[in-house]
Amino acid sequence: MEESTADLIRAQLRRLRTGAGLSQEEFGKLVHYSASMVSAVETGVRPLDRPFLSRADEVLNSGGLLVSLFKMMERERQPSWFRSWLDAEAAARQLRCFHPTLVPALLQTENYARAVIRCDDMLSDEEVEKRLASRMDRQAVLAQPEPPQLIALFDEVALHRRNESFRGLMTRQVEHLLACAERPNVSIHVIPLSVGLHVGLSGPFTLARSDDGGWVGTMESQLGGGVIDSEARLATLLARWETVRNEALPRQQSLDLLKEVVMSWT
Repeated sequence: MEESTADLIRAQLRRLRTGAGLSQEEFGKLVHYSASMVSAVETGVRPLDRPFLSRADEVLNSGGLLVSLFKMMERERQPSWFRSWLDAEAAARQLRCFHPTLVPALLQTENYARAVIRCDDMLSDEEVEKRLASRMDRQAVLAQPEPPQLIALFDEVALHRRNESFRGLMTRQVEHLLACAERPNVSIHVIPLSVGLHVGLSGPFTLARSDDGGWVGTMESQLGGGVIDSEARLATLLARWETVRNEALPRQQSLDLLKEVVMSWT
């Protein structure tokens, strides 16, 4: 599947370029790449990459076609369980996200997300950027015309995991959280350090409710993740959600805490 999508992207690139009456050399000058680079991309000698295709979309006035196809190709690389979760996430009317140690993915800034992904030292720089782009793409669900309600919970410890080099990144991340919380469909709640131990420390999870009221969940671990769709396991996750939600501060108090944290850093 990935190969056929890659071939489709290259074919569309050639069609758009020739349709615009541009040689590889002329096109290369416009996108700031050499003619040999353009040829290598079109023939499959060089892998496709998002920056090149994004610039090509701009030059060829293609309405984002090439980048959209590239996103499709990247999605096809994902494990089957994660593709089914992406479908559920994109169609959800409500999302409940909980993480005991990190800011939930849908609310991460680009720099924060990159730092989190880079914690896996087995990933190449290229793979880090691919995963980062995928994560940022997912956040578009919150900007669609009828976005889902997002209720995000995380432990206060996530705000204190920093050092001097990380302080600026975290300041911008918390400012981003405060900006996101201004949206009517986003509610952010923090579990304060004073709570101590709680059941949520067992691990992160997310729940998505569809238009028909049905639920699906996902959990991740060191070795991957999976979609939760059995009635019994969903009932357990929904009960866990209620437990951790009850430990969290109300919305306004959570936002006040975020502001206090930023003030203490500056």
